[in-house]
Amino acid sequence: MLRISEIKLPLDHEADALPAAITARLGIRAEDLLSWSVWKRAHDARRKSAILKVYIVDAEVRGEAAVLARCAGDRHVTRTPDTSYTPPPVRPGKLRPVVIGAGPCGLFAGLILAEMGLKPIILDRGKVVRKRTKDTWGLWRRSELNPESNVQYGEGGAGTFSDGKLYSQIKDPRFLGRKVLTEFVAAGAPPEILTEAHPHIGTFRLVTMVESLRAKIEALGGEYRFQHRVTDFELERASGGAYRLRGLHLHTGEFLEADHVVLAIGHSSRDTFRVLHDRGVHIEAKPFSIGFRIEHPQSWIDKAMFGPCAGHPDLGAAAYSLSHHAKNGRTAYSFCMCPGGTVVAAASEPGHLVTNGMSQYSRNERNANAGFVVGITPADFPSPHPLAGIELQRQLEARAFAAGGRDYFAPGQRVGDFLSGLASTTLGPVTPSYRPGVRPADLSQLMPDYVIEAMREALPVFGRKIPRYDDPDALLTGVETRTSSPIRITRGADFQSLNVRGLFPAGEGAGYAGGILSAGVDGIKVAEAVARAMSIAAVA
Repeated sequence: MLRISEIKLPLDHEADALPAAITARLGIRAEDLLSWSVWKRAHDARRKSAILKVYIVDAEVRGEAAVLARCAGDRHVTRTPDTSYTPPPVRPGKLRPVVIGAGPCGLFAGLILAEMGLKPIILDRGKVVRKRTKDTWGLWRRSELNPESNVQYGEGGAGTFSDGKLYSQIKDPRFLGRKVLTEFVAAGAPPEILTEAHPHIGTFRLVTMVESLRAKIEALGGEYRFQHRVTDFELERASGGAYRLRGLHLHTGEFLEADHVVLAIGHSSRDTFRVLHDRGVHIEAKPFSIGFRIEHPQSWIDKAMFGPCAGHPDLGAAAYSLSHHAKNGRTAYSFCMCPGGTVVAAASEPGHLVTNGMSQYSRNERNANAGFVVGITPADFPSPHPLAGIELQRQLEARAFAAGGRDYFAPGQRVGDFLSGLASTTLGPVTPSYRPGVRPADLSQLMPDYVIEAMREALPVFGRKIPRYDDPDALLTGVETRTSSPIRITRGADFQSLNVRGLFPAGEGAGYAGGILSAGVDGIKVAEAVARAMSIAAVA
């Protein structure tokens, strides 16, 4: 099988144009093309008047070796790699492995451990996904926050209430991302996620998929325990000043003996981060980004990105990615862009307010939204303490809560007022999508001056790249503070904590992933590391 990339065809090409392009690229007759399939499909909209579809295809041809030799100088023609997944061999230990967290990372760590016959126990402080969804709607509709069941906590993790993007820029030489996508399709995701260059699922589809994957894990001998919060870690001193994990204390009063634990707790488990630090687990502060959400009518973005082709059914709602390096040394950029989506309340602590973005699979809501954020480093934190980034997040989220009226309404501001240094007293024609609601405010009072300075410089620059991006009636909603984990629970080459044997930090909360796909891939890698460690222990 040969893989051919960079096949470009008109947006409205005929069905037979693709096989014809394959034979032309390979220099073969039509009858020598035995079969073909699309591996990835994207579009090139750099020329808005002539948008192209771009394909990567796999083709079975007659005389493959000769064809490959003839195309030796064409880097876009190669052998199709093997993308199948084979788990490593394993020897079970005396104790079952435990996974803390049922988000994408914990989900795939649990799945791989179950497929290896290790019957993992999966703990999550939140509820099953449908009950969790009801609690989340309680915040959005009635301003009622459940601190243990919300956008951040519960089955599916924070990614359940997002755009459901399933692409990443991580290096993936083993094609573990393909394993993630294949499992999602088997769990009910549309098959198109395997071929789209920038696939997404959306919240409603993610709910049913998470349930299907849970059923598969349980059928393989895995065990879920929801509403089981880990309150402490039982460690014993090992040689060389390190520790060894011996078990977990749960909020129910139960002690769970465990010596191989995947820590996949997400980026908002602040109380657990504190416990880990207090127990001496090695933790470092890490950079993240802070800012607001920005909303425009999706029609503005479609027209700006696709020109006369806006609205074409094969293009869907347009996305964008923007970045600007400001004069003060800061970088302002768009983050987690949600075409045809909504801004959502994502708080997990009473008295604090934080936003996120979400889309359904259809991406057919009125507005486009994205995080509009500025990067910060530990040097910007209130102190050198490893958890100081969390302190900063809380400060900003408490300010936003107060500015919105202390009832989970969010503070919002017209872009024109923000650029002019004026507090908004009314909102313009861009209807805010955030629920329970938005109240006009002065967002410049919620962020450090260097963040506001970089944003005010970046907006006109972005407006030159995407017309109307800096339109006076575009809407900012505050605040966005949980772009990534503010800490890293550092691990070694064996994926275990630097100073706690048996503890495997994983995913976004530990600082090793960002988004659904990369978190799932990290879950697979960590599960394999657990299997290797258990096998070594079994023969020791």
